[in-house]
Amino acid sequence: MQSGVKTLSAGGGASLCCLLLLWLIYSHLLREGQLAVGTCEIVMLNRDSSVPRRTIARQTARCACRRGQIAGTTRARPACVDARIVRSRQWCEMAPCLEGEVCSLLFNRSGWTCTRGSGRIKTVTAPLSVLHASNASELPMLQR
Repeated sequence: MQSGVKTLSAGGGASLCCLLLLWLIYSHLLREGQLAVGTCEIVMLNRDSSVPRRTIARQTARCACRRGQIAGTTRARPACVDARIVRSRQWCEMAPCLEGEVCSLLFNRSGWTCTRGSGRIKTVTAPLSVLHASNASELPMLQR
């Protein structure tokens, strides 16, 4: 009976050591500038408020997306979305607007608008380079 407990205890300790080692390796990789799969980070954000009642913001996000996904926008934050959405330019399918905002495609499908009940309109466009990229890991966006 005691030998069984010792074996079980040793096996549990070995498993715990393996998990600890894997966690250390994973956290070290994340510190080296790698993103966890399925996450995004903003790498550049520029704002221009020189025109009254209008702000132009340019944002570039870096994402580590799974196969079949690409950098996009969900709830006004960078996110990994289905690549089909970007290729077909059906932007509203990625739920880019905040809660309470209504998403509408621009007439040429180069972007979308998010409209609030108060009348505030946020327009987001994607440059042509992103629209033609099949495996983009960075998605620059222009907001007006």
